[in-house]
Amino acid sequence: MVKDFQHFKGNELSRSEKIQRKVVELLLGSKLPDEKRESSIAWELKHSSGCLQIGRILAQKRNLDIETAELTCLLHDIYVIVEGKYEEHGKRGAEIARKMLEESGDFTSEEISTITEAIAHHSEKQIHTDKPFVELVKDADVFDCSLYENAKGGYSLHKPKEIYEEYAKRTVKVRRELGLNEEEAFRE
Repeated sequence: MVKDFQHFKGNELSRSEKIQRKVVELLLGSKLPDEKRESSIAWELKHSSGCLQIGRILAQKRNLDIETAELTCLLHDIYVIVEGKYEEHGKRGAEIARKMLEESGDFTSEEISTITEAIAHHSEKQIHTDKPFVELVKDADVFDCSLYENAKGGYSLHKPKEIYEEYAKRTVKVRRELGLNEEEAFRE
């Protein structure tokens, strides 16, 4: 039987769609206003959605499980979504993601471990691993950020030079992988 496309309504959501909807509801229902956040609610909504879509595309290119990729990318900044802060957000967010996925009852411990490991290490862009979902979420994160206005200025002002250069290398690598122009790593 073919499932109808339902725009995240009703009781027929997939296990991934349930988590996606929960993240949107967390953001839209947040009691933590933008003034007390390091990024706006609008940014977190756009960035989590953008990373999810980029993760799906990269998973297809890399022959990885799409659902694992989309959940990893969706939840990579869950600590920022909930708490509004970036300090150690990867490691702290991995615990929030673990709890969400366990409470859903829809995921195996192996799936949860894969997703939370990638979340915990996604901020370590300068460290390259042989773990496909860790690398995928790092790539999706920097690539999504690279597409916004003033990304180059933001990264060059707020990141040490060597980290900025690693972000640029990752962005160029993804652009090459997707067949895009590699000239500019970040949007001006």
